[in-house]
Amino acid sequence: MKLDKKHGNRIEFVTDDISMPFANMVRRYSMSRVPVLAIETVVFYDNSSPLWDEYISHRLGLMPITTPSDLPAGAEIVFSIDAIGPGIAYASDMKSSDKEIIVPLKIPIITLGNNQHLRFEGKALLGIGRNHAKHQSGLVSYGIEGKGLKFFVESLYQMEPYEVIERGCEIIEQDIDRVATVLGGESKAKKKAKKEPKAKKTKEHAEAKEPKAKKEPKAKKVKEPKEPKEAKEEKTEPAEEAKKE
Repeated sequence: MKLDKKHGNRIEFVTDDISMPFANMVRRYSMSRVPVLAIETVVFYDNSSPLWDEYISHRLGLMPITTPSDLPAGAEIVFSIDAIGPGIAYASDMKSSDKEIIVPLKIPIITLGNNQHLRFEGKALLGIGRNHAKHQSGLVSYGIEGKGLKFFVESLYQMEPYEVIERGCEIIEQDIDRVATVLGGESKAKKKAKKEPKAKKTKEHAEAKEPKAKKEPKAKKVKEPKEPKEAKEEKTEPAEEAKKE
């Protein structure tokens, strides 16, 4: 695989090691199966602009929103705006509940006149392009070039153009693993686990281990020494002298 051109949200690359059916699968998965954020519902608190609520909500739903690859399936991101005319209300002016997830382009929502007010909250959810065009991650096409295939990838600004292909290929792998599991085979994760050799114990690890503490011997009882006979005689002498007196 060789990167041919890169310009903004577009890339072109050439590959000569995949078949036409596989290339078509990558194209379809990348456009229609990659999860992308888009505004699903909008609650209007005030709208005195010339356009009705449904028209504005339709515009909001088609605006691109940056979508991280590690976003959980049930994530909900809330966007809000409170704009007063005269002036233009831009999508980039919307406040997000997640600072990393924004509308990356300065797209105008509506032009407000004097004393016109627009205030709403929109909830963005994950979806795929197969269900709705607003969740499409980009455009992917390919053509024959020499002995290989040349891909043209254009991101719709929710992610980098190379991520459109990368995430599509990851979903292909996940689907293959599911099919293998259903058919009684082994998934890619299990195959990797089998190939990885078990860690062998080395001498260094053995030396590093602390030696077991030896049990201290039990203390033996020592008998006290008996007093010598001389000491006894010394004790009796003063008693005899007292009797003589």
